[in-house]
Formats: sequence, structure tokens, C-alpha cells
Amino acid sequence: MSSPDSPRVTMAEVARRSGVSPMTVSYCYNQPDRVAPDTLRRVRAVAAELGYGGPDPTARSLRRRRTGTIGVVFGEHLAYAFEDPQARGFLTGVADVCRERGTGLNLIPTTGADTDAERVRSASVDGYIVWTTADADPVLKVLAGLGKPVAVHGGPAIPGARVITIGNRASARELAAHTFRGARRPAVLSFPFGRDRRPRLETGPDPEEVEFPVTRDRLRGIHDHCRDAAIDPGALTVAIASRNDRAEAAAMADALLDTGADAVIAMSDQLAFAVLDAAGRRGLHVPADVAVAGWDDDPDSARAGLTTVAQSLRDQGRSCALIALGERVPDRPAAWTLTVRATTRPPR
Repeated sequence: MSSPDSPRVTMAEVARRSGVSPMTVSYCYNQPDRVAPDTLRRVRAVAAELGYGGPDPTARSLRRRRTGTIGVVFGEHLAYAFEDPQARGFLTGVADVCRERGTGLNLIPTTGADTDAERVRSASVDGYIVWTTADADPVLKVLAGLGKPVAVHGGPAIPGARVITIGNRASARELAAHTFRGARRPAVLSFPFGRDRRPRLETGPDPEEVEFPVTRDRLRGIHDHCRDAAIDPGALTVAIASRNDRAEAAAMADALLDTGADAVIAMSDQLAFAVLDAAGRRGLHVPADVAVAGWDDDPDSARAGLTTVAQSLRDQGRSCALIALGERVPDRPAAWTLTVRATTRPPR
């Protein structure tokens, strides 16, 4: 048996000792059904005696120009992929395709550091999926130049890549038309506007200054309704959360209700739950005192009676995975529906 300090045993050495060709040794590991059982046993026995563990997977990948792995680029800390309900649902769809195709999955976190671009560029993957990011994320330029399949969830669009998302602007317009009905002080609890993720309260922010496409399109759709309903978008109160996290959004939900908001559109169900929590602490009645709506139709949304825009992030994850593998998917927006429940006011 070889020791850690011994020279690496080669396929040629195993072939010579077994009395077969190097191609036969390769078949014993990569396509064993093509080798006679006696030959397979002999080669494996010699390999075990010499301490040969099989073909070098890195060298094999270089020869084939395929790694059998797709990469998911997250502009979040790695734990976000497991903590956030939307990210978990999305990754479940990606994992479904990986299981069906026998493909590996590489999670690639990015933090805004100078090393992000090189980490993405050097990943040994056949294609990439990008979790929604900012327009100016330098990683996007790297991905556009690699010549590999790229799917971007939520946006932004980059040359040669496919964007998979719902009609965020259209769904926001319809949600606002329902949620703001009869409201005197409508308001929004928003996703972050930029990569600095600074929480704050603003009045009438311009959607065109928002760096994240999903956030920008949802705010555009809400403004569309405001103009339809003769509501001044410049007077709209918007609380900006640092993350899509119920606990972290608590302070911004309180700040929003401090303004007297009586109808709140939150850009996710997790943020909507933070508003419901804040209303409960104040003894406010939902929807009589404050109407609340969100996006995503989380598993807890039905139990909470939350009005929401339902979408399947799992299905969107599947589509992104297929694109990253170089397969074709229908060229149309992902499906969404407005699901009306008890947290918004019924029509008069």
C-alpha cells in the first residue's frame, strides 16, 4: 500500500500490473458494465493493492470540459440559504433537478468583497444560477464573460443570461389596488434598496433609484396604482428593511405604524408577519385598523389569514437549474396569483 508521501499511483501502472490496457482500467471505474466480471475483479484487486483510488476527477473534468455541477451565487451570508423560507423553497427546486439529472450543487456566497469575482470565476461548475442581486454587482460582468449557461432569479438581466421571475410590477399594481382600498395613509415595508442594506424610513422614494430589480419593479407597480387612484406617490411612506427577516424587520414595522399607516404592503410574507406582530403589540385590529398584505404565500400565510401574491419559488428554482444545465425552458414569466384572505378589507 502507498503512504501519503509515496508518488501517486497512475492508471498506466495499474494497467501494466493487471495485464490490461489503460482504457480498460478507465472503464472499470467509469463504465464497469463494459468490462468482463473477472477482469473487473482483477483490476480492482490490483488497484487496491497499489493504493490506486481511481481516475483523478479534476483531470477528468478538464478532459471532458464538464464538472457535473451547477453553482448558485448568493449575495448573502451562506446561512441565508437555509434560514430564509423563500431561499429554501427556491433551492428545493434546484435540488430536485440536480437529483433527477445526477448533478452536483455548489453554493457560492458573495459578500461585496473584492474577492467575490474571483470566487465566482474559479468555481468548477458547468453553469450558474444567480439569486437576485443589484444592477452594479461586479459578479454579473464576470458571469457574462464566461461563456457558460447563466440563469438569474429576479434580475437584473445580463447579456447571454435568462431571467426567471414573476411579473413583479403587474402583481404589485394589483395588490396595491386591493390593499390600499379605502386607506387614508397607505404605506410600504420594502426590501433593501441597495447593497448597503441600510434600514430607514423615507417619504416618496423614487423607484428608479433602487438598485435591486425586484424591489424596483414592485415599487413601480405600487406607484402605478397610486397614480390610478389619485394617490400622490411622492407622499407614500416607505420603510426599508435591511433583510427579508421577520425579527430584523420588527423595528421598521413599528416605525411604519408610528406614522399612522392604515394599509401596509410588505414585499414578502416574512415582512408582512413583522407588521402583523407590531399591530398585535399595539392592540390594533387587522384589517379594520390596518390592512396588511405580502408576497410569496409562505406555508404560514394561510394560517395567519394573510393576503398575498402567491408564487412558486420551487418551480422557479427548477427552471433556473435547467437553464444552468443548458436545457430549454419556456420563455415566459413565472406564474403568480393574488390570494385574498382576512388581513385586507373586503370591497364596500
